[in-house]
Amino acid sequence: MPGRGVTGVRQLAAVRRIRVVRRANEQGGVISRREAYLLGLTRAEVRAQIRAERWQRVGRHCLCVHNGPLTLVARQWAAVLEAGPRAHLDGTSALIASGLEHFTEERIRVSVPKGARIRRRRRPGMDLRETRRFDPEDVVCGGVPRSRPAVAAIRGALWATSDRQATLVVTMAVQQGLCRVEELARELLRVKRDRRRLMLAELVMDLAGGVGSLGELDFLRGCRSRGVPEPDAQVVRRTRSGRYYLDFRWNRWRVVVEVDGIQHAWAQNLVQDAIRHNQVALEGDTVLRLPLLGLRLCADAFFDQVRQALLSAGWEPAARHTG
Repeated sequence: MPGRGVTGVRQLAAVRRIRVVRRANEQGGVISRREAYLLGLTRAEVRAQIRAERWQRVGRHCLCVHNGPLTLVARQWAAVLEAGPRAHLDGTSALIASGLEHFTEERIRVSVPKGARIRRRRRPGMDLRETRRFDPEDVVCGGVPRSRPAVAAIRGALWATSDRQATLVVTMAVQQGLCRVEELARELLRVKRDRRRLMLAELVMDLAGGVGSLGELDFLRGCRSRGVPEPDAQVVRRTRSGRYYLDFRWNRWRVVVEVDGIQHAWAQNLVQDAIRHNQVALEGDTVLRLPLLGLRLCADAFFDQVRQALLSAGWEPAARHTG
């Protein structure tokens, strides 16, 4: 045990600082002032560390136990700690904390239950909202507190700035293995009223693989609305390697369109899809691939390519041929 003299006092202070630093390092280097005081530091000791530029203030209620740039994890912890009790990351911020890659956002989304005590409502880089949808069972507490991935994906889609962003958020969460389609479906059932509810229900069907009739219908409607001749659907094509079912084929012009559901991007389907595509192309057809996600987000660009392929093969729009 340290003695009671000056040396002993300094040793005790060092022990308290070590305790605080260890706790902060579990949170990206960030700790709330309240927790630092509970771990034994005095306000004077905190001020001394800041004046010596060994530590830095983060917002009004937090400290960082180093003086360098804050990592993403540190900023996430700071956002939650600044907001107050029961605060947690939500929406796309929760997905990123759970491992979502290749998605960036300008502000960290933090949710608190409706009517909760909020330490600080406004802070640069943080979007703090009260929600009536709060359920303690929805919050993951390992690491930075955050919504479960399925909950976060649905909420991120509901709060997205556009339908395009909403579609990408949900699709990426499934493709990167953060949640299963069944979990998304359950969470969507909890949404009673929202303008994107129907769109998300259709997207969940797509992700589940139930896209055959929906994809065909959307594609045929797109052909009609753009003056493109309607193709034959579900055409059986026999090649040297076997028999294949093609989604759409204009037999007269030997142009094929394969509508890929979301599940076609998954690894187990890539090889077989590539083999079929290549074999049909080697037999002389022009093969275009149309991801169902592309049909939703940028249909005009894909239909322009379909028109170009048909025109190159001899289609004359004025003649109004049928496939």
